[in-house]
Amino acid sequence: MRQQLYRGYTIFLAKRCVPELHELPAPERSLFLDEMATVGEAVHRAFTPRKLNYELLGNGVPHLHWHLVPRYADDPKPQWPIWSNPAFLDAPPVTPIDAAALADLRTRARAALTAVRSRR
Repeated sequence: MRQQLYRGYTIFLAKRCVPELHELPAPERSLFLDEMATVGEAVHRAFTPRKLNYELLGNGVPHLHWHLVPRYADDPKPQWPIWSNPAFLDAPPVTPIDAAALADLRTRARAALTAVRSRR
């Protein structure tokens, strides 16, 4: 995700453009959910949040996708979805981040994904 107010915030997109999870055929849906859980585990491993939220919305973009949102100890509203945080709502769609920091985020996420996949 290009918005990194929550470090490690990831969008997991379906390959097929459907608005609802139940519209995927059962085998494809199972694979999609399994892959999403794998990516979620990698995000958790890479960024070590206190909690990882999984949100499936689709009100604004009717293409099946999950928001994987790491939640940290310094979270301003830990008991609420990120959508209730004014800092998130007012943040630019692309968080200003220097190239080295962005490369580090990507490297950590990719390494964690490789590690999770190798265990399966």
